[in-house]
Amino acid sequence: MIVGIGIDVVDIVRFERSIERTPGLVERLFAESERGRPARSLAARFAAKESLIKALGGHTIIRWHEMTIVQDVDGNPDFRLTGGMAEHIRLLGIDRVHLSMSHDAGIASAFVVLESDRGEG
Repeated sequence: MIVGIGIDVVDIVRFERSIERTPGLVERLFAESERGRPARSLAARFAAKESLIKALGGHTIIRWHEMTIVQDVDGNPDFRLTGGMAEHIRLLGIDRVHLSMSHDAGIASAFVVLESDRGEG
């Protein structure tokens, strides 16, 4: 059963200007393993994290480093959730987090679907 859907888009040039203006932004938003990537890749990762937050219906305590974008065994984008974010997902009964990311024509986008094996109620 789908329990949440989130989507986000990021203007890559605008995102790049933001990280140039605010040097600590990359460290604040991304785990060490995510840093050093081109702006289009970081923008897509940011969109993915925002999409997850939206799929959860908003989250008052956001710890960006607890949502790391990794590749699954097939090379597809996936989340590695840790700490409070992993616990929040577990408490909500979410069994799977599906992620799709893309960047083209100056826009990075991400789409997240949250799924549970439990029925309603």
